[in-house]
Amino acid sequence: MPEREEAAISRRLVDVAMGRHPADLVIRNGRWVSVQSGEIIPATDIAVVGGRIAYVGPDASHTIGAETKIIDAADRYLVPGLLDAHMHVESGMLTVTEFVRAVAPHGTTGMFIDPHEIGNVFGLQGVRLMVDEAAVQPIHVWVQMPSCVPSAPGLETPGASIGPQEVAEAMTWPGVIGLGEVMNFPGVYLGDEKMHAEMAATRRAGKVIGGHYASPDLGLPFHGYAAGGPQDDHEGTRLEDAVARVRQGMKAMLRFGSAWHDVDAQIRAVTELGLDPRHFILCTDDSHSATLVHEGHVNRAVRRAIANGLRPLTAIQMATLNTAEHFGVSQEVGMIAPGRFADILVVSDLPGLQIDLVIAQGRLIAEQGKMLVDLPVFPYPEWATNSVHLQRELAPTDFRLATEAPDGEWIANVIGVIENQAPTRHLRLPVHVKQGEIVVAPGQDLAKIALVERHQGSGRIQLGLVQGFGFDTGCAVASTVAHDSHHLIVVGTSEADMATAANELARCGGGQVVVRNGQVIGQVELRIAGLMSTERAAQVARKADTVLEGFRACGCRLNNPNMQLSLLGLVVIPELRISDLGLVDVTRFAFISLLEGSQDRMSAV
Repeated sequence: MPEREEAAISRRLVDVAMGRHPADLVIRNGRWVSVQSGEIIPATDIAVVGGRIAYVGPDASHTIGAETKIIDAADRYLVPGLLDAHMHVESGMLTVTEFVRAVAPHGTTGMFIDPHEIGNVFGLQGVRLMVDEAAVQPIHVWVQMPSCVPSAPGLETPGASIGPQEVAEAMTWPGVIGLGEVMNFPGVYLGDEKMHAEMAATRRAGKVIGGHYASPDLGLPFHGYAAGGPQDDHEGTRLEDAVARVRQGMKAMLRFGSAWHDVDAQIRAVTELGLDPRHFILCTDDSHSATLVHEGHVNRAVRRAIANGLRPLTAIQMATLNTAEHFGVSQEVGMIAPGRFADILVVSDLPGLQIDLVIAQGRLIAEQGKMLVDLPVFPYPEWATNSVHLQRELAPTDFRLATEAPDGEWIANVIGVIENQAPTRHLRLPVHVKQGEIVVAPGQDLAKIALVERHQGSGRIQLGLVQGFGFDTGCAVASTVAHDSHHLIVVGTSEADMATAANELARCGGGQVVVRNGQVIGQVELRIAGLMSTERAAQVARKADTVLEGFRACGCRLNNPNMQLSLLGLVVIPELRISDLGLVDVTRFAFISLLEGSQDRMSAV
């Protein structure tokens, strides 16, 4: 901001605070939730001008003019707007605009987004699309530059790549707040030149380095990772994970999204061990559109923390002030105080976080869960809607688990799904080989998994086995949302249905689809990068619900199984994953065969 403009803003704020100029908006008679002092102060007024707070105190009548809009808080709580410290818009299957439309009524007035999903498909130009769309929203949307595209070099094939030069360029863009989660944690502690160059470029720009240490090993690799420079981490799932991160000077980000429920275990570091709560931050990471529409966003995470015994004011600090200070924007957001943007929630029930009104940048934008302002459609270019490239139409034989292993019983390396968590288990289960094909016995809850390369049209298909979805016979689910390289991933018990599902996604430009006995029974189309829809959140949620209903019709009882499905190709989170290059043991970052003792890599080509 130019110095002259900044000085003009401060003079105007002073004039309103002193009563020399009328406020645009005055909120009267509220209970001020002062996260900066840890108090709830009754009988408080707030005066706002130019979208910022000019005065907070017992009586703002001196700021009221003929044109001043007045809101009577009627003794309700005045809470700072909520901030999501780490999230991926693409996980909601929505554009930035439609994500904002969905979450603003829930009290979210600021988001720190990492667009590494679209970055893996389109590279720097995809990130730029998100930065440009973020800049025109009625709430604050900061962008973290993706750090790991691809997330695991040599273990997968992304649609694009991003390196130190692109990171350095992005650090000069308005709206870019720092470096997105550094998922290549072995690269950090093993001294990878690319990762350290990206972190160095971020430090030179004076911005925050996001962390992602997805390993239970808190020994030397963890200490090496912390020494490398990541300043926060959202991958903890255990009490000891939260403690270790805070002790090493990192912010422990406790996530509560659609499928990752990591608040309960880690919040005990505060409620039971008495660690300083100012070093803990709430985030959502990944939220499904149905969760946003029906349950909420950051407010949902705050409620969860409160339900686990945290004081409401402390929980709110973890989603406001703590976040703002961590990213260096507490002079702009994160508290109700003079000079900050007027991002204010009028709340009737503090422990339940019942949000009646949402004010963002001094403007009333939502009331009783309903958006009051319209948002313009952001124009996505044609190239962004053409990203699913298969070499040919797929056939049932492409999903046959062929092997050169001799007939008999073998031990298979199987991906084991863990409900409500991002990690998987590396299972070793008995299977039979008969006449050159792996035969799965009934009752093992095993399904075939295929990862189809979709960026280059190479025709590569990798095959494996997964346990935990509970699928019965004659069904398949396919998705182009497949973190992080977002190839086309298919899980099923019928080769014919797997082929139908994959071909349907190629036809519609991407998304998620469920096929049962040859019929499509659930589908959501995601034409933008195969990740996002241009439709409203409610419509996307309805379509996404048909996918969840399809999962259930196939016998699956997992909570948000499509989120679990989407991570089966994420080769940076232990223990076992699949990429377009093979089955990956993430504890060793090495390819392994599907059958132990066999050299089969289970590629269809």
